Amino acid sequence: MGFHTPTIQEIEAAREAFETNEPRDLFYRAATELVDLAMQGMTSLSVTEALAVLLQTWNKAFYRYNPFDSQHFSDIECVVSYHKQALSVFRQRSIEDFNSKDEPIVEKMFKDFEEVLGPVGAAKCLHLMAPRFFPLWDRAIAEAYGLALKRRGENAERYCRFIEITQEQVKNLGGEQTMGRNPLKALDEYNYCKHTKQWI
Repeated sequence: MGFHTPTIQEIEAAREAFETNEPRDLFYRAATELVDLAMQGMTSLSVTEALAVLLQTWNKAFYRYNPFDSQHFSDIECVVSYHKQALSVFRQRSIEDFNSKDEPIVEKMFKDFEEVLGPVGAAKCLHLMAPRFFPLWDRAIAEAYGLALKRRGENAERYCRFIEITQEQVKNLGGEQTMGRNPLKALDEYNYCKHTKQWI
């Protein structure tokens, strides 16, 4: 598809830069674990409460202009509940088997989450719900891949295109077996360090 696939060496350099410069990775690890426990019913927290941990730390720009109030929390709860079944299926899958049959489902899902959380928060939320299927992005990353974000509610097709690009990168890198960890998190660290922060 014409986009650069980083080498394993570039991925490792990004990991080092990310760990050195980005303390918020702790919130990602905590939220990932909390979401997992909540989905298994092994904590008193709901899935939405677990998601809120990451959203309020990793999506600060959105909440400068949009309050995280009881209505917003309820809206997140509604969209998570509405897509619960599809999300549980995607949670068991890898981006490597994303195909054209998934596109209309993913587009509808992304649009619904985007209406509530914006395009960056939607990707973060979906990633937490299905961390090996949905890639992460932000505005700088989307732009670097030729997918500059539009207004809220208009980015579902662009996100599907980003999934296709990321899928190709994952396959070129040999997938999770070769990389030894979640390739979507590894690629996000690379994209974030290169395109968002210019640390590498």
